Amino acid sequence: MRLLLISNSTNAGEAYLEYPKQQIADFLAVSTVPVKRVLFVPYAAVTFSYDDYQAKVATRFSEFGVEVDSVHTYADPVQAVRNAQAIVVGGGNTFHLAKTMQDQGLYEPIREAVLERGVPYIGWSAGSNMSCPTICTTNDMPIVEPLSFKALGLIPFQINPHYLDAHPEGHAGETREMRIEEYIAANKGMRVAGLREGCMLRVEGRNLSLIGPRTMRLFRYGTPPRELAAGEELSFLLND
Repeated sequence: MRLLLISNSTNAGEAYLEYPKQQIADFLAVSTVPVKRVLFVPYAAVTFSYDDYQAKVATRFSEFGVEVDSVHTYADPVQAVRNAQAIVVGGGNTFHLAKTMQDQGLYEPIREAVLERGVPYIGWSAGSNMSCPTICTTNDMPIVEPLSFKALGLIPFQINPHYLDAHPEGHAGETREMRIEEYIAANKGMRVAGLREGCMLRVEGRNLSLIGPRTMRLFRYGTPPRELAAGEELSFLLND
């Protein structure tokens, strides 16, 4: 299994997919057969078209010689997944992404591709949420109702992308940490990785590594949150 799970597409003040582009290029280049064409899943887009989303991603990927097809252009999206050299799932609204993928019947074909055939998977934001057991630790509003909150289950822990420590002055609502503590109180056996912006997780088989300048905050019920840095042993998260 090969996964690259990115917290966010764009850092403040940077161009789209600027900070992770070299990691994406390297990840695709070291596949058993270097990937020259990816299948993009644009279904997290809501306020702009799937065509526009594909074009935006294709512009960036062209810089390292990779073409971008989009699953929405295929009459048979399941067969498109089965033929894919790599699968890329973009960010946006996680509920819209999950519902559309469920409606298209893409969960099992993607799981088969990634888990059984070793097809590389890249996701950012909502696309990273989709790699988890469920979408319950997304930050998004439930603007549509999916068939269930189940996600692809490629990894056995949850991710909260765009994780923030801040509690803005004058804000009386819950912090991100408080929301995650609610989740682990209701799901006591589950770990949640608070993945800060500018960071990503890379899975190679049974090895898991954190890439980026910030630590990752790990939550589990009954224990204090832990800060984990790039270079630390994280593969235990894949063994639950």
